[in-house]
Amino acid sequence: MAEFTVTGLRVVREAARGGSFTRAAERLGYTQSAVSRQITLMEQAAGQALFERGSRGVRPTDACRIVLRHADAVLEALDAAREELRTPLPPSRIRVGAFSTATAALVPRAIVAATARYPGLQVRLREGTTPALLSALTRNRIDLAVLSGSDELPEGLESAPLLQDSLYIAVHPAHRLAASAAVPPSALRGERWIIGSADPRTTLLGAWADPAWEPHIAHVARDWVAKLGLVAAGLGITVVPGLAVPALPPTVSLVRIDDPAAVRPTVLVHRRTGPAADHPFAEALRDSAAELGAELRHRLRP
Repeated sequence: MAEFTVTGLRVVREAARGGSFTRAAERLGYTQSAVSRQITLMEQAAGQALFERGSRGVRPTDACRIVLRHADAVLEALDAAREELRTPLPPSRIRVGAFSTATAALVPRAIVAATARYPGLQVRLREGTTPALLSALTRNRIDLAVLSGSDELPEGLESAPLLQDSLYIAVHPAHRLAASAAVPPSALRGERWIIGSADPRTTLLGAWADPAWEPHIAHVARDWVAKLGLVAAGLGITVVPGLAVPALPPTVSLVRIDDPAAVRPTVLVHRRTGPAADHPFAEALRDSAAELGAELRHRLRP
């Protein structure tokens, strides 16, 4: 028993549009005998005639109109599928590593944007230090890493800038500097500091401080919640990267450090070979970084 075919549906549609088997053959690039054969097969599948033949061409029957109505839907769906297949689909899963403050706003924004555009995309996030994430990249445990700094990368990895992240000082709302929009580093020399390590060079403090200056370290706390809790209690001040600003509690005030060196680069690192650099999530990270940078400049404008 004959069945409807995609080729047959296209032939029937062209014959109905042109009112001629000859025109259908010309438009489709078939011979006239091939068109006639397809029409015959389709009429066998329909169980009745699809065209009225005449000396001036052909006219579709009522049965043909029914076939045409469904043919349009079928052929449009197939054309849409073919168009989608021309555009490479992103992998259904992307493994992303990021340092802690990048997970406060930048990475979550990118996840929301990427999964909104590609609902089937799964983003697996791993938080870690720069050495740990670089090791995970080289061992193919993650696909992308959002890192702070521009240290030399292991062989096989390359980086691209996301944003230059300004550094701020978090202080108690009643602190003498709380009402200032920006202060120079010299205004911070006598402060009690809350930092993540007893060695200032391994913390954000080392990103801009004078190497000859020995800060007064009041408390060492690795966790951001602990740091900000100590600041909110008036027990010291701490450096805060701009990326963390959207997640800060209202119990602390921010002051910009007025120094060109009070910045740190945030970069996107990936393996040199592989598609990760062009993945939609990488694009979402770049877009989110630009948006976040603009928002921070507006929010913290002097």
